[in-house]
Amino acid sequence: MRAGHRPDQRGPGRHGGWAGEPARPGEPRLDAAIDAALLLAALAAHADDRVDLLAVDTLVRANVSSSIRRSQLHRLTQALAGLTPALVETDFGRIVAEVLRVARKRSLVVLFTTLDAGALGEGLLPVLPQLVSRHTVLVAAVHDPSLEALAARRGGPADLHTAAAAERTLAELHRVRAALTRYNVQVVDAPVETFAGAVADRYLALKAAGRL
Repeated sequence: MRAGHRPDQRGPGRHGGWAGEPARPGEPRLDAAIDAALLLAALAAHADDRVDLLAVDTLVRANVSSSIRRSQLHRLTQALAGLTPALVETDFGRIVAEVLRVARKRSLVVLFTTLDAGALGEGLLPVLPQLVSRHTVLVAAVHDPSLEALAARRGGPADLHTAAAAERTLAELHRVRAALTRYNVQVVDAPVETFAGAVADRYLALKAAGRL
């Protein structure tokens, strides 16, 4: 398994994942991504799968190789603990280049990120064909359940304006998911409370189906 984090999030046979955002108090999406990446790494290690991790925004911020198997979970935890979020656009071209350089065999690549239409549409989708041609890709994002509640609000003009904005955001999320699915990308979009478990369940389902 390969895991990588994007330190820029606003608010891991051989398997691969690019994990997306380190944990910090007050950053629930980062907390959730860290928890999911470490759970995923533990499951993969138990199955004797190899786990690599990259943390990338515009530069490679952390790199944990599976070439050293001893104390790997400890090294992963230490690497993730040293990351901090930054408001920069992720260089998905760099991420894909690093994955293709490191992962010579077919792997599960897990990208922990947000389902942001602009960032993914302009950054990930143009380089995604290179990645899916050689690896199984899973995009994992923390879903904000308040969007559905906001979209359902009715009342005065302020409520209607808020509802319209939430509906536009939900529509963008659906378009991004549809675009990723067209590339045969697996997508996990789950609230923070169930996020780590949902990512782990998808990994286990892919293994059980013989797709890894």
